[in-house]
Amino acid sequence: MNAALMILEIAVLVLGIALLLLDLWTPPARKRLLGYGAAVALVVVLAYSFKLTGETGFAFGQAYAFDGLALFFKRFFLLAAILVLVMAAEFSDRIASGISEFYSLILFALAGMMFAASANSFPMLFVSLELITVTFYVLTSFQRNRLASLEAGVKYLILGALSSAFLVYGIALVYGASGTMDFAELAGKSAALKDQPLFLLGLLLVLAGLGFKIAAFPFQIWAPDVYQGSPAPATAFLAVGSKAAGFVLLLRLFNTVGLDVTWHWEKLLMVMAAVTILYGNLCAIPQRNLKRLLGYSSIAHAGYLLLGVAAMSPAGSTAVLYYLAGYLFTVLAAFSVLAIIIRKTDIEDVSGLAGLNQRSPLLAATLTLAMVSLAGVPPLAGFFGKFLLLKSVVEQGGSYYAYYWLAAVALAGVVISFWYYFGVIRAIYWSKDPADLSPIEVSLPARICLYACIAGMLFLGLFPNRLVENARAAVLPPPPAKIAEKTAVAVASPASIK
Repeated sequence: MNAALMILEIAVLVLGIALLLLDLWTPPARKRLLGYGAAVALVVVLAYSFKLTGETGFAFGQAYAFDGLALFFKRFFLLAAILVLVMAAEFSDRIASGISEFYSLILFALAGMMFAASANSFPMLFVSLELITVTFYVLTSFQRNRLASLEAGVKYLILGALSSAFLVYGIALVYGASGTMDFAELAGKSAALKDQPLFLLGLLLVLAGLGFKIAAFPFQIWAPDVYQGSPAPATAFLAVGSKAAGFVLLLRLFNTVGLDVTWHWEKLLMVMAAVTILYGNLCAIPQRNLKRLLGYSSIAHAGYLLLGVAAMSPAGSTAVLYYLAGYLFTVLAAFSVLAIIIRKTDIEDVSGLAGLNQRSPLLAATLTLAMVSLAGVPPLAGFFGKFLLLKSVVEQGGSYYAYYWLAAVALAGVVISFWYYFGVIRAIYWSKDPADLSPIEVSLPARICLYACIAGMLFLGLFPNRLVENARAAVLPPPPAKIAEKTAVAVASPASIK
């Protein structure tokens, strides 16, 4: 076992355990500071990750892969956890007890996400996802004094267990058909297995299990209720981290295991993407609870991200990585503002934003930029991310015209989303007779995080080239022989590959 490759995960796990021990000697009044300390420690781990650039290798046999894709997502998860820990420290007075355990659970979920980024076999995939999911069972219901939080935890537990059952059964079928659970070995056998119903059913069940993690149709029903009931920091990490973990596993699965199989799944993925986009955007329109609104928005964005997966091309995978990076700053900016507002006012309704521009111009500007970026308006990161995803889909239209219809559905979803995103902005600046105009104080750590999110949204939107190049280098491309084979078939007869 090459333990040196797992130094980042080991550091995170050690930090999580250290927080639990430090809690024993930390006075209650100072436990909030442990969150800031954990965030600083993760900054050091993130900085160290840049020393690993270019490193590759395997651990646990070949179950754990360290490569460009894994390193990209490990840095992604570390950055998300840093911002979420600061948010949790700001939100700590809303958690009655066990704030140190809350911080540690965030770190254990982070470790699961980082292991998922390197998963190169089905056992590693399953264990990583379960580490993520089990910690979120606790995080979503951590405010035990709130009925909504307990309800969110129970719903997530029941539906999460159901998705795990799909995943385990799918893995069992794949193993029964192929005799292996290693991704590299499955890639070599997939050509011979592509017509076996048992193998195909197994992969479909695995897709169903991963579909729950990303909140894609028809596995999205848990998202609005869980988002609404969970503590704001847990919801933010769930919205960003769990979704990204699901997508990195989808990319690994489709780009390695199913080369000869999944190229014939375009129709399924296209339907999932289209329905997910429309469902999320249409259901978000009547929502008044801000976290519930962002829950439906998260479903819609899972649909946009599925565009890149459905494109079945390196350009689509690159677009997914770029979009997730922009989504990180955007969603965490929105939830950081909500966490501060909820902490001060205990109001989650859109009406609670009335007069926010007068109470805190920084919070108002941050939430406005987040909504504009989520809507896909230039020059913010959300616009260029949607552009790359749509471009990857349109490029495939030459081989199959239905991709053009998928792009049209995605554009319709973008137009629909303007209504509820700009409804939030209208509530901030143009609400009549706000009930409370008392100033909202924002601490220095929270200001730093808000400024970082604003800078991320603007920088990625204005100067996307660097990240696009990094994402392109991180993507796992199909072998050249497979690309040539698909291209030759598409040129000879576009309909034949369908």
